[in-house]
Amino acid sequence: MTTPETPEIPEPKDVLARARAASEEIAAALDEDQEPEPEKPAGWQPIWKRPRTPKSKAAKKKQLDDQRERLQDAAKRRLAAGESRRPRSRQSRIGNAAARRDARALSRVRHSNAWLR
Repeated sequence: MTTPETPEIPEPKDVLARARAASEEIAAALDEDQEPEPEKPAGWQPIWKRPRTPKSKAAKKKQLDDQRERLQDAAKRRLAAGESRRPRSRQSRIGNAAARRDARALSRVRHSNAWLR
């Protein structure tokens, strides 16, 4: 079994000199890929890339109050929309009582969670 020939190992001083010569190039290459400093305005950016600005407690509270008000208004609109249906026709009101009972039972089954057990 023969041993492979080992290439000449460079002197540590030579390696150090080459590394110092290339250090400026390496630093420039690393600086290119860095993101811009946050202090510098980077022009227009989409909102999800902008740095977050902390809100004061009062601003947070106001935002939550507005949101709660919007949600409550929406709930009121939904409730009013559900209650303000046109009156049903006489035909549907005087329908078959047995059919109504069946529909009620089907609705109960449809809206129950009995099938989950």
